[in-house]
Amino acid sequence: MAGHGDAHANTDAAAIAADRSAFRAFLRDHNLPATSQRLAIADVVLGTDRHLSAEEIAAELKTTGATAGTATVYRTLEVLVRSGLVVERDFGEGFKRYEAARGVPNHEHLICTMCGKVTEFRDERLERMTTLLAETHDFSRQRHRLVIYGLCGSCRRGNSR
Repeated sequence: MAGHGDAHANTDAAAIAADRSAFRAFLRDHNLPATSQRLAIADVVLGTDRHLSAEEIAAELKTTGATAGTATVYRTLEVLVRSGLVVERDFGEGFKRYEAARGVPNHEHLICTMCGKVTEFRDERLERMTTLLAETHDFSRQRHRLVIYGLCGSCRRGNSR
């Protein structure tokens, strides 16, 4: 498994290929054409571990030589979310962000209010705590979401880009 210092080291090529293939199957099963635009949009979202906005996806497409109108990007994102391969996130910025759902168990987000950097984390203690809190209130927990807003270390030290 020789790596070439890929820019998105946290993504697994085999998992991305499997997701791309699952998306093609989803399109086929729902009688939706697997257009080059749809596949290019899927490649951008499924091929990164970042939380991208529709505008960032459109900009990323341009760098690969592909183009898609904003409406096409939004419609494709809707299909990707319905397929279960992509998760829609709302961090209260006035627009949605999208990330590949692949094997990401419940995870939380830290968001820098200055530079916008999103950091994901998991903590088993938090999982246990939310279950205990739910049980204390006679509630059966299914899932939860936690977003912590503040300043990342870089912005706190005045090193923002």
